[in-house]
Amino acid sequence: MHEASLAGGILQLVERTAERERFARVTHLRLEAGQLAGVESRALRFALEAIAPGTLLDGARIDIDEPPGEAWCMDCSVTVQIAQRGDACAHCGGYRLQPTGGTELKVIDMQVED
Repeated sequence: MHEASLAGGILQLVERTAERERFARVTHLRLEAGQLAGVESRALRFALEAIAPGTLLDGARIDIDEPPGEAWCMDCSVTVQIAQRGDACAHCGGYRLQPTGGTELKVIDMQVED
């Protein structure tokens, strides 16, 4: 499960930010895991909650937004929403799609306490 590794990376990011910005703990962490990012949100939440005790994330509320995937159709030159890679263009039915959105995993914001 690569979500455990991703959770470790997110914790490291939080720790580096806490060192730089001088805060004691995170009360709310908001992430974005696009539908095309290859991240299982429930598994990521579980992994974050599993590593949280004794860290800056201990007791934090974790929200994970899941924006839809978007792709540019090279056949009809429109942007369409797709649920997964390999989907057909909803406009023309073609399969020559270049993903343009919903591919990232990122920290959107954190609420913290000093």
